[in-house]
Amino acid sequence: MDQGSYRTADKPYERDTRYIETRITRDGRDGYPVEPGRYRLIAAYACPWATRTIIVRRLLGLDDAISLGLCGPTHDSRSWTFDLDPDGVDPVLGIPRLQDAYFARTPGYSKGITVPAIVDVGSGAVVTNDFAQITIDFELEWVDFHRPGAPQLYPEDLRAEIDEVNAVVYRDVNNGVYRCGFASSQQAYDAAYDQLFAGLDWVSERLKGQRYLVGDTITEADVRLFTTLARFDPVYHGHFKCNREKLSEMPVLWAYVRDLFQTPGFGDSTNFAQIKQHYYEVHRDINPSGIVPKGPDLRNWFSPHGREKLGGRPFGAGTAPDPLPTPAG
Repeated sequence: MDQGSYRTADKPYERDTRYIETRITRDGRDGYPVEPGRYRLIAAYACPWATRTIIVRRLLGLDDAISLGLCGPTHDSRSWTFDLDPDGVDPVLGIPRLQDAYFARTPGYSKGITVPAIVDVGSGAVVTNDFAQITIDFELEWVDFHRPGAPQLYPEDLRAEIDEVNAVVYRDVNNGVYRCGFASSQQAYDAAYDQLFAGLDWVSERLKGQRYLVGDTITEADVRLFTTLARFDPVYHGHFKCNREKLSEMPVLWAYVRDLFQTPGFGDSTNFAQIKQHYYEVHRDINPSGIVPKGPDLRNWFSPHGREKLGGRPFGAGTAPDPLPTPAG
């Protein structure tokens, strides 16, 4: 299976951000109005960008309004695939590859076949794969279909601060780990490494005296940071050479991420087995053998975190989503 290459010789890693920016809105100004049952979110537990949408969909209770299709943890250079489903075909869209939905939108689509993607079930075509906008629109455009007690993840009075924090976290942390892992020169790696850990130190300092990144409740900012931190010890520390120290050796961030992990919507949307399988099997230019490490021991994710002493209310005036029967993995 050809997984493709993720590095360009002698150049720093640059993420392809040419996304399909069509939006699903209440007024339908892009031709796609909010309509329950019309759209299918295609995601993967392996992918941090996609897991954000899984978490937000669950926190807001959009399960009945937007169906969820899950790709398997591995893919080839062409596309994510539905190998978790019977016969390897998505049961709603009837396709074996996410690429098929992109081609239904744009024949011969030449940009990245990425998750998350939202597909218009009727046409079978991708509407958007703009991961940063998808969760914001879940929070603001789909509000009529939020569950009773849904939290305010992007409250109006905190949006400017959330946006500022998100910009730093994306540049230095979310994308920073990839800039380390996919660096093709020592110079590029060294610069990325320094920027990543400066970003993590900045976040840690911010979280010393407050339970959440912005305000006293969980917001969009916490969702975005969590999916990177959750992958740090299992993947980024070794596989991406982000090894100044493990997350479990950074007291503030380790307590913070366990606090979120133990909050409904976060830990039950995290599948460590699929995360490890994805990175170590797909990135063959980094890990040619495809061997997936057995460690680290993840049982300590359920240990007491003590962050409740800082105050704050996870869901504000809202409530937690109903528990799932079992964790994702």
